[in-house]
Amino acid sequence: MLKWLVIALTATMLVGMMALVWLFFTRFPAPGPALPDQIALPDGARATAFTRGSGWLAVVTGDNEILIFSPDGETLRQRIRIDQP
Repeated sequence: MLKWLVIALTATMLVGMMALVWLFFTRFPAPGPALPDQIALPDGARATAFTRGSGWLAVVTGDNEILIFSPDGETLRQRIRIDQP
């Protein structure tokens, strides 16, 4: 009896794993958000973080600045200085 319970449990786990893999491949096929190939950072700026919002891109630089760009990554819209204590 125990042998058949172990076989049934193994079969159930295998079917469950196959179902999870199938769901991942069928539910997440869409590509990620469209990003520009490159972003025109000012001279000497080094990017340390990046985020994307609705209609803007933000890059945090090593000089403690946040640079807000247009979605194409070419036009710098705003510069925000981060003051650290």
